[in-house]
Amino acid sequence: MKRYLLSTLTLSLMAAFAGAAEPAATAAPATTAAPAAGTLASGISTQYVDPAVRAQDDMFVHTNGGWLKSTEIPAEKASWGSFAKLRDDVTPQIRSIIEALQKDDSQKAGSQARKVGDLYASYMDEARRDELGFKPLSAELAKIHGLRDKKALPAMFAHLTKIGVTAPYGVYVGQDARDSTRYAAHVYQNGLGLPDPDYYLKADDAKMADIKAKYEKHVAEILGMAGRKDAAAAAKAIVALETELAKVQWTKVEQRDPVKSYNKVSLAKLNSLTPGFDLKASMAATGISAKTDYVIVSEPSYLTGFSKVLAKTDLATWKSYLEWQLLNSYAGYLSKPFSDAHFAFFGTALTGVTEQEPVWKRGVGLVEGAMGEAVGKQYVEQYFPAERKARMEVLVKNLLEAFRQSIDTLDWMGPATKKEAQDKLAKFTPKIGYPNKWLDYSALTVARDDLVGNVMRSNTFDYNRNLNKLGKPIDRDEWGMTPQTVNAYYNPQLNEIVFPASILQPPFFDMNADDAANYGGIGAVIGHEISHGFDDQGSQFDGNGNLRDWWTAEDRTKFKAKTAMLVNQYGAYSPVDGYKVNGELTLGENIGDNSGVAIAYKAYKLSLKGKTAPVIDGLTGDQRFFMGFAQVWRIKMREAKQIQLVKTDPHSPGKFRANGTLMNQQGYYDAFGVKEGDKMYLPPKERVTIW
Repeated sequence: MKRYLLSTLTLSLMAAFAGAAEPAATAAPATTAAPAAGTLASGISTQYVDPAVRAQDDMFVHTNGGWLKSTEIPAEKASWGSFAKLRDDVTPQIRSIIEALQKDDSQKAGSQARKVGDLYASYMDEARRDELGFKPLSAELAKIHGLRDKKALPAMFAHLTKIGVTAPYGVYVGQDARDSTRYAAHVYQNGLGLPDPDYYLKADDAKMADIKAKYEKHVAEILGMAGRKDAAAAAKAIVALETELAKVQWTKVEQRDPVKSYNKVSLAKLNSLTPGFDLKASMAATGISAKTDYVIVSEPSYLTGFSKVLAKTDLATWKSYLEWQLLNSYAGYLSKPFSDAHFAFFGTALTGVTEQEPVWKRGVGLVEGAMGEAVGKQYVEQYFPAERKARMEVLVKNLLEAFRQSIDTLDWMGPATKKEAQDKLAKFTPKIGYPNKWLDYSALTVARDDLVGNVMRSNTFDYNRNLNKLGKPIDRDEWGMTPQTVNAYYNPQLNEIVFPASILQPPFFDMNADDAANYGGIGAVIGHEISHGFDDQGSQFDGNGNLRDWWTAEDRTKFKAKTAMLVNQYGAYSPVDGYKVNGELTLGENIGDNSGVAIAYKAYKLSLKGKTAPVIDGLTGDQRFFMGFAQVWRIKMREAKQIQLVKTDPHSPGKFRANGTLMNQQGYYDAFGVKEGDKMYLPPKERVTIW
């Protein structure tokens, strides 16, 4: 149950929600106040500027060219850039916290600290994992092998979902989009082992076809390692089954429509969507039926299509499919041969990574996913100075004020819609640094010598905690990311913008830098998340988090005309030959980038209070602002990973997040004297300004 309607700054693995409340931690003691104005740095990594490339022709390369030339992607990474570097800087800090707990024998059995240490220790015990092989999955494999007819599948799908295994559909509990004051159960399409249906269906794409062929070989390899004598034949049948599921799935663009994805169905009528398959019984097995009388179905036509696939696929193939999904979900926690084979496909073949991360990093990743807030509480105490939060609060306040003023001056929006927009903005809830209350893991059982059991219990713990929200008041203190996550997000149903502690560091936010680069960095991040409340998806939710059309028809038409221009702009960009950015899939994030930097620029100008910004490192304040934005998107990526993200990621590639955004900003043209004939010049009528 780890699916949430969040608009994040960048694609990342988010730590799961888990547990009830503890008192908030005390932030790390303040260190030094912001330096006096005369001693502030520019905040720009001038050592990476490439003077051979003009800012007017390619701002991304001009700002980051030296870095692009000198930097190699680490062998264990699919990409490397500002986000990845900061994550890599934070990870050793998290490691030190975890390993200190692991070595502390004074922690009481069953305490949260002891659980963190024991969970990490269970992962680090490679000898025991190698000794056990795939035996820890024996009981679950026996359940699958024991299926006697298809009537048992609804309950089996529900059971596997609880322990974190992929099934043909998923369930989660989140706010009801039409009534944000209550939780509702949601059912959505699932079931594929590859990242997107295109990997199964684009037979004319050589790269997609190659991945599909390698995937089938990988499935056969894993099944063979688990003792299947007919592994090759079983793998062929499994991939054929997943291909049939892919054919009936909604595209990621279709899934972005919150109105079409909201389909309230009573449990009594649920089986009408799945002739021949008892989905109602499956909901009973999930525990949902005991707590509600309806569910929200995201893709109803998929469920109908799935039921047809189920009917024409024999039980033996379904059992093989479930066996594969179980092994695939837990391969990384089994013996080295399983872990290595899993990485060889999902790491190397799919994303181009040539080396696994060190075992300690993978162990840290497990703890982060299972008990992220337990670690986050100590991270905040040790590594998040109080003055960072205080200065960030000022920035957020200034960005909200700039957005408020901007709404009033829009020439394309009428008074009625402006009034609603201002009402929504006034109801925004900023969250900065860390939660007001922490999650409680007392119901989670961790054993130092039972890695697979720990993972299963953690998945079940998360599932039950999520399920138990049904019928309870909305928890407005809950966070969708841990404090140590280098990211940010907007949640339309809580109408909140959230900035975890870890992102409040250079190059996004530098306590020792002049405001210009900070407004271009974290300021644009703040503006980005605010703008998600008014992008093509977020604008369909009101200030109370309800899916409600608060626009006049005329204003919505004008808005769509502007966003259509963005779709066309970004749809022309190509990060890899033969693969273009999907302008519709990335529309919300592109609105966030363009509007975010525009609002941040306005806020920066307001912060000057009519004064002229100092020239630092030979750069004016406006130039530092836009270079601060460009350096945030510094990144290099392996081709295989880039292709995967073009298919699946709602964010545009970093270069286009920088250049594509700035080409629409009049302030950028003024700061660098961009004129007709320059490569980044767009005629005024082709520039998109929304907020």
